[in-house]
Amino acid sequence: MDKSSQSQAQNISYEAGQAKGKTEEKACSMMDKASEVAQSAKDSIADAGGVMMAKAQGAAEAVKNATGMNNKSS
Repeated sequence: MDKSSQSQAQNISYEAGQAKGKTEEKACSMMDKASEVAQSAKDSIADAGGVMMAKAQGAAEAVKNATGMNNKSS
């Protein structure tokens, strides 16, 4: 292999390495973003579940009050 071919092969190898590094960095960044979106969705679902639980408990208390089941005899 002459010097020109060797230099060209090294340049191609270098560029391939650069492309691989950029691709890996971008993939890592996309995975981080996906993880953040998943965590946000999980938090939103947990918040919605808490709100629904509180509403259900409030509705149950309203039914108990309306039917007299909450009256405490002393």
